[in-house]
Amino acid sequence: MQKIIQRAEERGIADFGWLKSAHSFSFGQYYNPQSMNFGALRVLNDDHVAAGRGFGEHPHDNMEIVSIPLSGSLQHSDSMGNAGVIQAGEVQIMSAGTGVAHAEMNASKTDAVDFLQIWVFPKERDITPSYAQKYYTDLDRTDKLACIVSPDKADEKAVFINQDAWFNIGNLSAGTALDYTLHGPGQGVYIFVLAGSVEVGDEILHKRDAIGISATEMVTLKALIPAEVLVIEVPMS
Repeated sequence: MQKIIQRAEERGIADFGWLKSAHSFSFGQYYNPQSMNFGALRVLNDDHVAAGRGFGEHPHDNMEIVSIPLSGSLQHSDSMGNAGVIQAGEVQIMSAGTGVAHAEMNASKTDAVDFLQIWVFPKERDITPSYAQKYYTDLDRTDKLACIVSPDKADEKAVFINQDAWFNIGNLSAGTALDYTLHGPGQGVYIFVLAGSVEVGDEILHKRDAIGISATEMVTLKALIPAEVLVIEVPMS
């Protein structure tokens, strides 16, 4: 088993006034050669965007871009003609493929929005760009993990990703222990604590701490107090 620990306070910080962001991996002006990515997981930004502000139209290509609002709502528009609002309890994915431009703005003029911006390297390059969003609030996440992003197109409860990657969210009661089994050799799992405290192996993680584990078949996590976790499985090469 191999592991990396990323403490919340060790993340790169960007503060532009309207945007306050914590970067788990090198991004923008934050460069850390020891934290470039975890396998195919390239970016995990914890963004706080002021009311009425956001990211104007900008281009992407060959990247799987996942947005998960934690509070508030985001106004999305893109060059594929998609336009709408995503809210806490929804997950959005944009497969940039051959190239797409998009904008994400805080949909509220009065309240901030907090969301995770996550980039994953694609499995297949230069695909036709695509977009999807789904609610996951109706999925049972109490003391279990619910899959919200999956490479299985037949999984109607999750959005499709062009990579052998799975995103799971769970709300765990104090004392609850879960085993997560990886989908095969060469995969790794990145556990990001959204709230509360959990124990993974001999490591204790608090809010916004993370652990990346590879070269293993299964990982056990236990909630020490009520906790919410995001579990991301990705290929390591």
